[in-house]
Amino acid sequence: MEPQRERAGRHLKKGRKRRRGPNMLVGAAEAMRARWELEESQPEAKKARLSTILFAENCEVTHEQLCELLKYAVLGNSNVSKPSWCQLFHQNQLNNVVVFVLQGMSQLHFYRFYMEFGFLRKAFTHKFRLPPPSSNFLADIIGLQKKQTTGDLSKMVEGSLPSTSSKVSISLQNAPIIQKYGSKKVGLTRCLLTKEEMKTFNFPLQGFPDCENFVPTKCHGSITDNSPLFGLDCEMCLTSKGRELTRISLVAEGGCCIMDELVKPDNKVLDYLTSFSGITKKILNPVTTKLKDVQRQLKALLPPDAVLVGHSLGLDLRALKMIHPYVIDTSLLYVREQGRRFKLKFLAKAILGKDIQCPDRLGHDATEDARTTLELAQYFLKYGPRKIAELNLEALASHQELLAAGQGPRNTAEVVQQSNTSVLECLDLMGQKLLFLTREAETSELSSSRNCQTIKCLTNKEVLEQARVEIPLFPFSIVQFSFEPFSYKLTEEMNKRMRSKWTEMSTVYAGPFSKNCNLRAVKRLFKSFGPVRSMSLVLETHQVQRPVTELTLDSSTLVKELEQDSENRGTIYLSGVNQTFKEHLLQQSNISLGLEAVILPKDLKSGKQKKYCFLKFKTFGSAQRALNILKGKDWKLKGRHALTPRHLHAWLRGIPPESRTPGVRVIPPPSEQQALQVLKVDHPKIAAWRWGRKIGKLYHSLSPGTLCLILLPGTKSTHGSFSGLGLMGIKDEEESTTPKICS
Repeated sequence: MEPQRERAGRHLKKGRKRRRGPNMLVGAAEAMRARWELEESQPEAKKARLSTILFAENCEVTHEQLCELLKYAVLGNSNVSKPSWCQLFHQNQLNNVVVFVLQGMSQLHFYRFYMEFGFLRKAFTHKFRLPPPSSNFLADIIGLQKKQTTGDLSKMVEGSLPSTSSKVSISLQNAPIIQKYGSKKVGLTRCLLTKEEMKTFNFPLQGFPDCENFVPTKCHGSITDNSPLFGLDCEMCLTSKGRELTRISLVAEGGCCIMDELVKPDNKVLDYLTSFSGITKKILNPVTTKLKDVQRQLKALLPPDAVLVGHSLGLDLRALKMIHPYVIDTSLLYVREQGRRFKLKFLAKAILGKDIQCPDRLGHDATEDARTTLELAQYFLKYGPRKIAELNLEALASHQELLAAGQGPRNTAEVVQQSNTSVLECLDLMGQKLLFLTREAETSELSSSRNCQTIKCLTNKEVLEQARVEIPLFPFSIVQFSFEPFSYKLTEEMNKRMRSKWTEMSTVYAGPFSKNCNLRAVKRLFKSFGPVRSMSLVLETHQVQRPVTELTLDSSTLVKELEQDSENRGTIYLSGVNQTFKEHLLQQSNISLGLEAVILPKDLKSGKQKKYCFLKFKTFGSAQRALNILKGKDWKLKGRHALTPRHLHAWLRGIPPESRTPGVRVIPPPSEQQALQVLKVDHPKIAAWRWGRKIGKLYHSLSPGTLCLILLPGTKSTHGSFSGLGLMGIKDEEESTTPKICS
């Protein structure tokens, strides 16, 4: 069996509903969390989504906080505490978690090449700052402890499972298998996956775009409870085009193996996956049988009403590139709590009392696995759901998982709630594996983890190609692209250039003024538009404009692009608000229609509310309508569509003011220009544009309901460090229309 077929399902049980939140307006965090509780008391949404506002000190999310989110995304509400800095609604609707790491890049890179990162800035609604990375960034974000020995997380202890007399008593009516099938015996046709279930669990189906070249088995006979069962198992290897078939075994109902063929892949083999498949180069060298040969043979063997039985059977059919309408999947037949799946090795021992996939053998035996799945289906049909529920498989699995992980606590919840539990341990307890794609030159503790399927590639391009193939097969994936970091000198000069650019863009020349003008009145006028850092009098200016320098030539284009940033769409900036503004605002139904969040910044030193705010609306139209009203005669506020996302706003506030004479042309550091020209093909501006587009295409191929994080870890050297940046979103996320308040 392949490692990914043991992964758990992603539909986890909904947590207990929380109390309805208070109606009164309170502090930012309290009010937001009250609103979260209110939302969770409403009927469940159809899609997973993230809260509109992220709660993070100064918009910075620590590596430990990232780990909180990833563990919650894996385990859900019932097993692990919610992340403290954001809210993930309807976690049980998540299908996958994918983390892209752009090693060697930082927040500075993102804003230095902001125009080139077009897809990333427009697609991801949530952005946050990351602290400079440690020596092992990946180990930090998944919670691997340095003292931990990662090689034996999923090592299964040998010996018998505990007897049924030691199992905890459970209510049979609450058993998932009883809830799905009832307590009485069922016939074969009741065990078949429906077309909708096959679609949900990614089985190949006729007419689907990714199955255009698949071969149908031509089995379209009438199915009855007496139709013949056939156990099927396939082994695969990793080639330059993804996973390809290397062995197929088919077992008839009497236990006789009627087909057992080795298959020569069509493309170059990169990894024989010998530890799982048992296939080696020496074994495959003399083989001449090709995929089309076994397709033809299988079509000839199967009768019109044949029912195929397998464990994660969709993966076998995809390896065969064949479509079959009548299937029983034992990983779904033996229903587990929270949508997870039992491993075939576990079911063989617990149900049939037999040991398979023994560690002293090289790889799995496809015939043995095919025969085991067939026997499991026959056991289910013979004894019925009630008999299986009485075995209390969940308690047996939890006991075995705890022993395998070497944990002392008595139940799974106790294990995962420990603060030092890693994401890998959480995945292992759920019967899942983590996929880690990276370049060969990179080293990480992840690579040595037994519960991690690591695939190393020579180039970033190969990492990208493998990601397209492998990500759909795993519930949790980390894909790392590696870029040559800039020298510290060049990075520091880029930082200076960015500081100069934002300062110039935040500068306005206005005039003419007389020598005797009242500077206090002028400053008061400009302060009505927002905070003023400093002001100098320039008598010869005859217009209102930004300074024209080499750094600000693209400012108009940049301003337009900032307005289109996903975090700014539907967000307006208002100046001149007072302490009672939010109370008055929420009383006006013509303004609060479509309002999602009220962001009220505070002074970092005094803690007092500033005289400006941001309002976030569900649509651009709602924002424009509110802006027109708030700038009207009744409110008399000044405002516009927002330009700076919260994390960028916090970053810019921390930039020290430049001290130079107004009107002096700013020349960027020459060494930066020279260094960027020398880089030629690997010019970072081109790389940002190219890889932004490539990751965009990969993102579009992800399944709906995938939680996706893009992490630019930041850079660190003996000379200094630069903060990272995180971008986060859920594919096809369903937005909320509930207003939220944040200071």
